[in-house]
Amino acid sequence: MRRIAIIALLLTLLGLVGCGQSVPPDKQAYIGEWQSDGMAVNIAANGKVIVVKEGANGRTKVEAPLQGFTGNDFTIGLGPMKTTYTVSAPPHQDNGEWKMTVDGKELTRVSE
Repeated sequence: MRRIAIIALLLTLLGLVGCGQSVPPDKQAYIGEWQSDGMAVNIAANGKVIVVKEGANGRTKVEAPLQGFTGNDFTIGLGPMKTTYTVSAPPHQDNGEWKMTVDGKELTRVSE
């Protein structure tokens, strides 16, 4: 009986660890696929986020649920493994294109 309780608790904790959150109403402008040379960010309304960076050391891809926003910055991750992306210029229109600056890279939205 105790073994079943421990397994049930572990399964519940694993389920909670994977939970992210949807993009809040005041951050809907973040939703979409954003690109620049060397970086791409895809933020879905349901909170699934994919960040791809290319550099001298190769390509890295992080795919994780949205954990939340602090100001303009957003955090993604699972459990204690989290990454915060610094947004120095939140989504805004510039000459008819949507732009934002994440981790020092100016990104352009290519699709919603």
